[in-house]
Amino acid sequence: MFKPLALFIGLRYTRAKKRNHFVSFISLSSMLGIGLGVMVLITVLSVMNGFDQEIHKRFFDMAPEITISGRDGKIHNWPKLEQELKNTPHVQAIAPYVGGQGLLTHEGQVLPIVLTGVDPVQEQALTNIQKKLIVGDLANLKHFGIILGRGLADNLGVMVGDKVTIMIPQATVTPAGMVPRFKRFTVAGVFSAGTGFNFDTKLAFINLADAQKLMQMGDDVTGLKMRIKNIYEAPAISERLAAKLGEDYEVGNWTQQFGAFFHAVKLEKTMMFLMLLLIIAVAAFNLVSSLVMVVNDKQSEIAIMRTIGATPSTILWIFIVQGMMVGIVGTLLGLIGGVILASNVTAIVNGLQSLFHIQLMSSNVYFVDYLPSKILLSDLWQICLVALVMSFFATIYPAWRASKTVIAEALHYE
Repeated sequence: MFKPLALFIGLRYTRAKKRNHFVSFISLSSMLGIGLGVMVLITVLSVMNGFDQEIHKRFFDMAPEITISGRDGKIHNWPKLEQELKNTPHVQAIAPYVGGQGLLTHEGQVLPIVLTGVDPVQEQALTNIQKKLIVGDLANLKHFGIILGRGLADNLGVMVGDKVTIMIPQATVTPAGMVPRFKRFTVAGVFSAGTGFNFDTKLAFINLADAQKLMQMGDDVTGLKMRIKNIYEAPAISERLAAKLGEDYEVGNWTQQFGAFFHAVKLEKTMMFLMLLLIIAVAAFNLVSSLVMVVNDKQSEIAIMRTIGATPSTILWIFIVQGMMVGIVGTLLGLIGGVILASNVTAIVNGLQSLFHIQLMSSNVYFVDYLPSKILLSDLWQICLVALVMSFFATIYPAWRASKTVIAEALHYE
């Protein structure tokens, strides 16, 4: 089968036994260095993807992407507004809510809470609180029942069926003067959203109708929560909604409160990618050294090829092919090793924790108590492309030097 001359000789040089074993060792170390860099980079980015996925899952399982509230703290005739918003592109679900802050008390214990009144049916389409429930059922959230976060329940020492008292800052006028408003609720469920965003220690859910009575809002609600298909389109969609609804409404999205945090996570992944590229860069420098020594070792052979008609460009491509074979093989080894390691890193870390009886991952620090991993195809091709590009640039100088070989000087001592 026909092969270009440069490709044929370049591939033959990679298969041929070299007289200089040190040159062979440097080439092998370059190949292994590229493979190691690719493998480590794939594994680390997959772990960071896993962390990012877990953080997004924990946050957006409980928090809405977009919220719409009235300027005066209320939305009047909210069912009509809800019907209008359902026609908005990319909107998946809408649910009303009544929000407020207060104090939760039980047997002398007092804790601050963020109180949210929700419609049990519509809320299940918007958030995954039902899946987060340890005990209880969201459908049973009625008749002054309350669902508490696990942290709240543990700090108060309550369980399902216990009575708790909610005090809100809105005052009630009595003959004795202004007094805070109190109401007793029965614990109907306990949820656990995990650590990281204080959902378990701050949030409490009650029925929408109960919240309207408690806050004396009549049929009004504080606002509407929206879930969209792509969370990263929230800023653009919220801007369009704000322009459409006018000044009577306030439109917010998740980036305004937590955008800096998620941006920091994304920036950390980018910085890790750039820093770990140095491993591949070091291996590429080794590739330069090995090819320079190969060129010096084959001066006479280069000169002979030149005398029988090989052009400088042919010599150039011979050594580019030889160097790229090292880069390609190293990249493939790293790709295979990285995919295998990233796919099994969770099991490996869990095995090490069991073997040495240690806890490497703590949910109090890292959001999760295990090492997550998620392999993205986009990461794989970007890493492999960068490794191959670095390998290509590493071959240019040695190959150019080989193409500039002076025939007379190379054959002078032969």
